[in-house]
Amino acid sequence: MTRLLREPLLHFFLGGAVLFGVYGWLHGGRSNSPTEVVVSRGQLQSLQLQFERVWQRPATSDELQGLIDGWVKEEIFYREGIAMALDRDDPVVRRRVGQKLEFILDSAAPASPTDAELQSWLDAHPADYQTEPTYSLRQVFFNPARHGDALGVDIATARRALESGKAIEGDTTLLPYEMNAARATDVARVFGDEFLVGLGTTAIGGWHGPVQSDFGVHLVELIERRDGGRAALNDVRAQVERDLLHARTEDAKAAVYERLRANYSVRIDDTGIPLSPGG
Repeated sequence: MTRLLREPLLHFFLGGAVLFGVYGWLHGGRSNSPTEVVVSRGQLQSLQLQFERVWQRPATSDELQGLIDGWVKEEIFYREGIAMALDRDDPVVRRRVGQKLEFILDSAAPASPTDAELQSWLDAHPADYQTEPTYSLRQVFFNPARHGDALGVDIATARRALESGKAIEGDTTLLPYEMNAARATDVARVFGDEFLVGLGTTAIGGWHGPVQSDFGVHLVELIERRDGGRAALNDVRAQVERDLLHARTEDAKAAVYERLRANYSVRIDDTGIPLSPGG
């Protein structure tokens, strides 16, 4: 809890004066008088910026006047709607206001974590940051439809030639001849899951096979296989930092809610509501 109280997000929310100051600059049109609408300089600039983002040019005088008229109309309708209590018991309005408050909380970034904090998070969640096995290999492809009954003989002949140092191209294919330090998911994406499983039992060094793929069969020279496992911080730093900051933001938002919740009492009026037999 002590760490949460130091979070800038919590301070940001509790520093309500800043929020009200920004709100007043942007929405100065809502004056103390219920019948006076003031288009503030901040609101005017906001209207101009919105127009420029959409049309990629400044608004003309007539267009700006149209924007102002539209905003004034919206403001008047808003005030009249509030006066008529149209905002009450409206789930859309209720949800939207709550979302805007959450957006304010989300917009304040927590302090950047230190290396020690990142490492501590990684140590606490090792399963979320496992590295994949990687493979470096060469392969020669054989299309079974092309070789027919001679497939086994042709593969054995090609294997002996490769082991003697001869260059064998195999059948024409768009598959890569070589992959270096390729992740398991990339190997499976290119050759298929069956090929990846075959690599698991293929010895390193020399030519082996046939290894089945989604496209046919292959002779494979497995140059290197590195097992996956627990990631080092430098390998997953960006992901760890993103997850840690997200967790801190959620914790701080929860702390803000608990502080606000403490100011309210909740009473459930269940009069007239039939309860289930076990309720």
